[in-house]
Amino acid sequence: MSETPASPEPELYEIRVRGHLDACWTNRFEGLTITLEDNGDTLLTGPVIDQAALHGLLKKVRDLGLPLVSVSPLEPGPSTTLPLRGLGGTGQADA
Repeated sequence: MSETPASPEPELYEIRVRGHLDACWTNRFEGLTITLEDNGDTLLTGPVIDQAALHGLLKKVRDLGLPLVSVSPLEPGPSTTLPLRGLGGTGQADA
């Protein structure tokens, strides 16, 4: 009997872009938490399954003309980011 290797755990990433994103952008970055920083930047934080998925996210940032500030892998741990106001913490717009 052969054992199928387990899928690797997604890594957590923080993608920082310049400017604040409106709630209408949440569908473009589904699965990521959007946090508006006091300095005017937006953090997109969440699990990314592999490098291809990370490059896909970065392509979205580029295609939308968002100025990329940084991309950082994060250590798993308790969340310290707050959900975007008006999204009810689900990443989806309130109905």
